[in-house]
Amino acid sequence: MDPGSAAHRKGAAQHPGNAAQRLRPAPESCKLFPMEWTDEGIVLGVRRHGESSAIVELLTRGHGRHLGLVRGGSGSRMRPLLQPGNGVSAVWRARLDEHLGIYQIEGTRLRAATLLASSHAVYGVTHLAALARLLPERDPHEEIYEMLDRTLDDFDEASGAAAHLIKFELAMLAELGFGLDLETCAATGTTADLIYVSPKSGSAVSRAAGASFHDRLLRLPAFLRQSEGGANGWSDQDLSDGFTLTGLFLLRHVLEPRGQGHSDARDGFINAVVRHRAKAVVP
Repeated sequence: MDPGSAAHRKGAAQHPGNAAQRLRPAPESCKLFPMEWTDEGIVLGVRRHGESSAIVELLTRGHGRHLGLVRGGSGSRMRPLLQPGNGVSAVWRARLDEHLGIYQIEGTRLRAATLLASSHAVYGVTHLAALARLLPERDPHEEIYEMLDRTLDDFDEASGAAAHLIKFELAMLAELGFGLDLETCAATGTTADLIYVSPKSGSAVSRAAGASFHDRLLRLPAFLRQSEGGANGWSDQDLSDGFTLTGLFLLRHVLEPRGQGHSDARDGFINAVVRHRAKAVVP
């Protein structure tokens, strides 16, 4: 049939699917990812997805807490890389910003093997991840990312890890809008000799101002006192006071309003630190 004939034109009009088929994009063009970014991150958690893939949760420097699919993430090659606490470089791609998206991940700071060697670190990493999940998803919190990175880098020794974790809990309170004022006495305005914290206001109280009602105040450990430059060295009482302080305000302002309590990992971490310190003083 002559392609220019009336009969041919009529046939084409009656079968528009032929033209549509010729215009259909190749399958490869459907795999384009208009959304893409590259960032550094810390693995918070991973869960299996399908036969071999995994959904990985990262706290990234510039894109906040962010999930993505890692193809082959459940396999033996990727499993050691995708352990909580590890530092990674991640490329995230998706067709639309609201999609889960796909991660391509490479390891940059593989801490997990060292962290898994001690019970306090195992509990601590789990608790740190739970704290990071209090942040809204895909909302950048660069200072929290940097603090978490430093904390994990210095998490080997139990007592030091405990002090770092207390400071991280304080930072999370501040990041979520419930920061404590530990620099100035709530009663007198002085910045010296701050040894208490008001359980109502979350503000520091000096020794003199709190003397008459000290039994109703929380103790401010030396390593959190700004006037002392965050003194080094931590007694059992200092660490206990620190966890009591942060625990009270996390429960009141953050966890209980969400219907949550402290994680089992937090209690496990504290108990592991106590056991470690008790063994250290045995002659």
